Amino acid sequence: MLFKKDMRKFPAKTKDVGGIPVARLLPQAQKRTVGAWCFLDHAGPAVFPEHSKGMQVGAHPHTNLQTFTWMLEGEVWHQDSLGFRQLIRPKQVNLMTAGTGDSYGIAHTEQTPAHVKTLHAVQLWIALPMNKDIKPNFEHYPELPSWSNQGIDYVLTTGSFQGYTAPTTQYSPLLGIDIQSKHATTLSIPVQSGWEYGVQVIKGSVTAADGTVATADEILILENPLEAFTLSLSADTHLMLLGGEPLPHPTIIWWNFVADSAEAIHQAVKDWNNASPRFGQEIDISGTGLSRLVAPEAPEGLHG
Repeated sequence: MLFKKDMRKFPAKTKDVGGIPVARLLPQAQKRTVGAWCFLDHAGPAVFPEHSKGMQVGAHPHTNLQTFTWMLEGEVWHQDSLGFRQLIRPKQVNLMTAGTGDSYGIAHTEQTPAHVKTLHAVQLWIALPMNKDIKPNFEHYPELPSWSNQGIDYVLTTGSFQGYTAPTTQYSPLLGIDIQSKHATTLSIPVQSGWEYGVQVIKGSVTAADGTVATADEILILENPLEAFTLSLSADTHLMLLGGEPLPHPTIIWWNFVADSAEAIHQAVKDWNNASPRFGQEIDISGTGLSRLVAPEAPEGLHG
């Protein structure tokens, strides 16, 4: 059962980025995070023309977050300032950790390989708990728990669900599940006390118990549901179920930075633009056609 005050639906803000349709579902003006999930982009599906180089993202930084890439179609090269270079393929996760505090950060590039002409992915950020000392890291997960139950296909990208546990590293309690059903069906989701939940519709439609309907590139957000909630899926539906415990501090986002204060954001901008060693070694982008991006100055009055 759900009460209307617990249920909110938000549409994505969609734009074309180099021939890739990108639908941004988090943050929303009225709801910035779902647990520690603080950023959610649905990229694609895109098919690149023969002459196109696909996705080409120059060197850019992150602070106080993890980037969480869930690949659905295509391939992307990841290269970062820790020295990791990793190709991600469908049904794999790349998890890059920027570390916490003013002494840590990370930078990376993203490129579509020359022979690959498709892209479809869900790109998420996870805000890190600022009361923990977390160091930069990169992890690649080529295999994740996957199973079928009552005609529904699941891939568990992080957390635990239906007796399965994903290997992905967490610094706060989280859940992320890719769910697909070819046939119309009903799904009951057990809840954790104090958690928030988000239902991102990638394809098809989802109807909540109160009749709220979400279609492709919309998200349903449930704040502190008291008991299991039910979702009715139309035939050929694909969704991401996200959940997590809210962090005990503000989550402020500017450009590619996350922090718990405006002062920390301004410091991160200054540090990146002045090539601070907090972001690791400079990435060798010679011969790639990529550039080192410049961080825009943050406005005054930033808040979570």
